[in-house]
Amino acid sequence: MEQIQIIDSKNHVGETVTIGAWVANKRSSGKIAFLQLRDGTAFFQGVVVKSEVPEEVFQTAKNLHQETSVLVTGEIREDSRSKFGYEIGITNVEVVSESHDYPITPKEHGTDFLMDNRHLWLRSRKQMAVQQIRNAIIYATYEFFDKNGFIKFDSPILSGNAAEDSTELFETDYFGTPAYLSQSGQLYLEAGAMALGRVFDFGPVFRAEKSKTRRHLTEFWMMDAEYSFLTHDESLDLQEAYVKALIQGVIDRAPQALDILERDVDLLKKYIAEPFKRVSYDEAIDLLQAHENDEDTDYEHLEHGDDFGSPHETWISNYFGVPTFVVNYPASFKAFYMKPVPGNPERVLCADLLAPEGYGEIIGGSMREDDYDALVAKMDELGMDRSEYEFYLDLRKYGSVPHGGFGIGIERMVTFVAGTKHIREAIPFPRMLHRIKP
Repeated sequence: MEQIQIIDSKNHVGETVTIGAWVANKRSSGKIAFLQLRDGTAFFQGVVVKSEVPEEVFQTAKNLHQETSVLVTGEIREDSRSKFGYEIGITNVEVVSESHDYPITPKEHGTDFLMDNRHLWLRSRKQMAVQQIRNAIIYATYEFFDKNGFIKFDSPILSGNAAEDSTELFETDYFGTPAYLSQSGQLYLEAGAMALGRVFDFGPVFRAEKSKTRRHLTEFWMMDAEYSFLTHDESLDLQEAYVKALIQGVIDRAPQALDILERDVDLLKKYIAEPFKRVSYDEAIDLLQAHENDEDTDYEHLEHGDDFGSPHETWISNYFGVPTFVVNYPASFKAFYMKPVPGNPERVLCADLLAPEGYGEIIGGSMREDDYDALVAKMDELGMDRSEYEFYLDLRKYGSVPHGGFGIGIERMVTFVAGTKHIREAIPFPRMLHRIKP
């Protein structure tokens, strides 16, 4: 007899199969027991009818506890009453391991309680769906870059310097020398781009930000890409294509997860079908100033040269109704390596991609300064220790070319596509300001 996963039920209608699963919930009457079963791929219903099975099988089913692991055998049949569309008519139940007093019952629990029991909360229907969306995004990432001529390049997690802001680094001892957990693989990726043309990395990064917002984690997964011989506009084209590929990848690979989360799939399809908006930083400031007194706005006044806060990002992306690139920010609050806009040294060739529906920035990218003298001058202006960046400066000494790149926080993308409210659910075990357990 074949053992299958729940998700494959559609291929086995009318067949008798065995499924390894856990009992998510149960209800029974005198003559029938309904088991809500899960196996990590999906949830569906198992039905045990007293008159159709031996008495001991019915009693076993009737006495099962939440999260008991079982092997169930029975016939797969269509079930038009459920969204999943299939169920199993159970003829035998074998208990693999009992579960008693499972702490997360089918009732409302507070967030702190659920986070303390994150190792168990992951078993719930909605949390499974979020992780399936995360998996689809990861899969689509590798697929997209493979199709577009990129090589996977592994940047180090331990580094002797900061890519951007040293105040947001976790410091550790590296055999008597200070070292830092990576906040971005970008600088190393640039070396990869000079060697291999188009590269991307994908791994954990760390930010020592004392932030309590729903958009921030201290440990998260970042995809960084770097590429040579592309213009700024071509870079934006690539970023747009990538985000659309991620959304499509979720629609294709995790439709049931989107359904469980009640995500508006038509809205996601709109984001794929319509061109992303591109607006300059200064145009965005003008728009914000023009609408700051509207009845439905709740952001503070900004002048040209000020950085956006979350309310400003939300308003901008909602104003256009599609993911929106804001380009050419002031150099004053952007990273040292960004290339100035030709003829306007106060602005740099960069872009943040803002997601609509209040999800904020999901991508940050720029063209990198490729001129050695200009980069040295910028570092000196900022009082940076050039000796810490010798390898990075070498990239401008030996065959420098125009190049750029971008990074995307996977958890923010997951939150956006899933339509969930808080980033903590987008990663299996979130690390936040006051949470490092479980």
